[in-house]
Amino acid sequence: MRLHSSALLLIGALALAACNNPNRFGAGGANGAGGYGAGGIGSTGLGGANDPNSPAYFAQTVGDRVLFAVDQSTINPEARMILTGQGQWLASHPQYTAIIEGHADEQGTREYNLALGARRASAVQEFLISQGVQPSRLRTVSYGKERPLQVCSDESCYAQNRRAVTVISVGAGS
Repeated sequence: MRLHSSALLLIGALALAACNNPNRFGAGGANGAGGYGAGGIGSTGLGGANDPNSPAYFAQTVGDRVLFAVDQSTINPEARMILTGQGQWLASHPQYTAIIEGHADEQGTREYNLALGARRASAVQEFLISQGVQPSRLRTVSYGKERPLQVCSDESCYAQNRRAVTVISVGAGS
């Protein structure tokens, strides 16, 4: 009994000591200079939306996503225009690679939507390759209905979730 009391007292003292260290995340707190998370990925690495060489410009001005009709993976004329811009941007910025994410709305089974997302990502990949982007710079992934952009059960949300998103990153393909 005396051993248990001593052990509990020691554990309690250690717990209080751990809670009483204001610099446990480094100077300035968890997100301060030198603190935990400092120097990590932030939005400053994306550049400005007005810088035509930045990933932010690609996402906002060129357009990083195209939408699809219900149960379709066919590139429509509006998507063709966006993807042509993506192809031109990627051709003039060879230091970037891209992952094309295929998505689906919440209708249908998980397996069906994973396959549909894969077809959408592949359609975009093939279009970008036809625009002169090296295949080694492009990868695809399907999220199916697992990462909806909008969460509601009506057509306006479904339409936003039936998409392919081109996510760029620095690193030339091999």
